[in-house]
Amino acid sequence: LTQVRRASGWTPSSSPILRIAPLARAGSANASNAILVARSRSSSGYFFCPMTVILPCHHCLHQTRGDSSSSTTTALSRQPLVQVLRNVADPRDRRGLRHDLPTVLSLAITGVLAGCRSLTAIWEHTTDLTGADLRSLGVEAGQALPSESTIRRVLQDLEPADLDALLRSWLCTRTGTINGRTVIAVDGKTMRGARTGEDPAPHLLAALDHATGAVLTQERVAGKSNEIPALRVLLEPLDLNGVVVTADAMHTQADTAQWIRDQGGHYVLTVKGNQKTLRRTLKALPWKSVPSISWVDTSHGRRVRRTVKALEVPKWVDFPGSAQVVQVRRTRTVKGRKRVEVVYLVCSLPMTDAQPEAVAAWVRGHWGIENRLHWIRDVVFDEDRHQLSTRNGPEIMAALRNLAISLIRLAHGAQAAIASTARSLSRQPKRAIKLLTQTTT
Repeated sequence: LTQVRRASGWTPSSSPILRIAPLARAGSANASNAILVARSRSSSGYFFCPMTVILPCHHCLHQTRGDSSSSTTTALSRQPLVQVLRNVADPRDRRGLRHDLPTVLSLAITGVLAGCRSLTAIWEHTTDLTGADLRSLGVEAGQALPSESTIRRVLQDLEPADLDALLRSWLCTRTGTINGRTVIAVDGKTMRGARTGEDPAPHLLAALDHATGAVLTQERVAGKSNEIPALRVLLEPLDLNGVVVTADAMHTQADTAQWIRDQGGHYVLTVKGNQKTLRRTLKALPWKSVPSISWVDTSHGRRVRRTVKALEVPKWVDFPGSAQVVQVRRTRTVKGRKRVEVVYLVCSLPMTDAQPEAVAAWVRGHWGIENRLHWIRDVVFDEDRHQLSTRNGPEIMAALRNLAISLIRLAHGAQAAIASTARSLSRQPKRAIKLLTQTTT
């Protein structure tokens, strides 16, 4: 234990620590292994595992973010996705296994990348792959392909939290920034097709990176709960230090805002009727004397003028961590008819760090999650009519669709057309396979 502590650089610090150290430094000749050291305020733990399976978590990434010389973090962040899939726990009995889990997952992801909407379509896509394509995904020559029922059983028995944790660690190394900040949108979607009898359809909360359009993580909302407590569970594994979180009016809660600030993050929240007193207070501020910024958007066959004003939060406005209030007036003209909507926002960043037009752009980007994620899952992947409702099947399929959307955007840009790209990948499966096997970020 003394050797392990010395190798890991352990110190009796009161702050949380997560470090990775080569096992060779602990007196072993096997440098391919490592010590994973986790220490909380009350205890510490030491875990021995192969260096190749350690994935960067949010604490590790936060400590090494400014250290470009960290070869360990760089190597881990550039792991191909197929290598990450090898670390997913297989719930099946090892006896009699004919198809290993990474292969089944790789085939399923390749099928979803090609736009497959059902497990049968995934199986049919698998049967159309060439021998070279199958070998790239771990299927040896002459080996039988997994049937549709095998793919179904494997996916529905997987542990969603395990798969999501691994994908989250991998995707978080690929997030982008907007004006130097990472901005994450949080929103939920109900999988209507997965409703069974009297049981409600599962409702999944997702976190989407504004810059890249990648879905970083998702969390199922408990059956008798709602999105408000689920947001903390969703974001807790992420490093929120300096990150801006955008969410709809449901999450404009004092406890939620305080929690985000306690994690080192910032928020931009919309104030609507669920916070009547706060909205009434913000509406009564002296907006007429505040200078405004205005611009016109003529995209999508409509004309929208947005006028933005901002004020420092007065002392009598009681909302945790709030630094500025933004008023956004949208005048929308469609076929000669005007419609005016006024929205109030609270932001924890002062105007010196976030100009009002930037805050308004973040909110507009948040509203885009409906089109950038939910609409695509419904229309491109026909999620609401997919009736895989057994055990963990709905969550796993949603995770695979999120992953496919993320892979396409990371490879082809945040504005890539998912539908046309998926059709192209179905005609050229080698391109889809490359997204899983390529080693660079």
